[in-house]
Amino acid sequence: MQVKDITSRDFWRAKKRIAPYITRTPLVYSPELSEKTGANIYLKFENLQAIGAFKVRGAANKILSLTDEQKAKGVSTFSTGNHGMAVAHIASRLGIKATVCMSKAVPAVKVKAISRWNPEILQNWDSQDAAGVYCYELEEKEGVVVIPPFDDKEIICGQGTMSLEILEDCPEIDTAIVPLSGGGLMSGVTLGFKLTVPDVKLIGVSHQRAAVMIESLKVGHPIEMPEEETLADSLLGGIGLDNKYTFDITRDFVDETIQVSEEEIAKGIAYIMENHHLIAEGASATGVALAMREGYIKPGSNVAIIVTGCGIPMSQVKQIVNDHF
Repeated sequence: MQVKDITSRDFWRAKKRIAPYITRTPLVYSPELSEKTGANIYLKFENLQAIGAFKVRGAANKILSLTDEQKAKGVSTFSTGNHGMAVAHIASRLGIKATVCMSKAVPAVKVKAISRWNPEILQNWDSQDAAGVYCYELEEKEGVVVIPPFDDKEIICGQGTMSLEILEDCPEIDTAIVPLSGGGLMSGVTLGFKLTVPDVKLIGVSHQRAAVMIESLKVGHPIEMPEEETLADSLLGGIGLDNKYTFDITRDFVDETIQVSEEEIAKGIAYIMENHHLIAEGASATGVALAMREGYIKPGSNVAIIVTGCGIPMSQVKQIVNDHF
């Protein structure tokens, strides 16, 4: 089976390619959540990756797919979050020059996090859009390859390798719950499952505040929206009006999309802290938040929930501890 120009072979190729550069994260049975729902609930802890997030999978697959000539010219990106860290981290391990472009307004804490892997950081612009434009200008002028955050075949296949790991660890999985934003993770996990076990149900879960992919699906084409403050800040951002892959894949192959409230997200973060003794950011907790919703999970089902990362400020952690414990 083939979707666009993506086949199941692409996922297995990506899995082999990135294996030396990522952590094969555990799929952990969640006794409390399983008892609450009457189902078998498993959590895929991608927050245990070296950079603290799943993004390293896609970045590794994309960078490793480049030719030697392309690697010699270097890579660039304009993400200031987990993708920026992933690109810098993988480039550092491979000895490739990485340039991360960002606006002057990016907080120092984010700059510091990305600086850990010693990329060249440029902060010459008043907006991230302008920084992104420069990345593509750099690609055109000097051949420096832009590593996009989600709407790219190799990025999608890298993220989807976790589907193969989940099926290896628990072949009985019949439902997967995945945080949904730009759709790189959602598309990868969806196709990773559907091209292998077509009857697995895929559920994309997002926040209620400016969920661009979900609103785009409602109107039938990619749209832009102003961002709103949310605990799930990693799910913010657009999907690109010229989206090539993730909108169509999400529309055609994801079985259900749903949104959770800020209070549900906070309870999801608290659940993971209390029962699994791990820190998860708001976006990571959306799947658990949905599973905790009374009557949502079908009893007897076998459910994998992706916990995507741990990039949460300690001030938020303290607030959640104060509110929920």
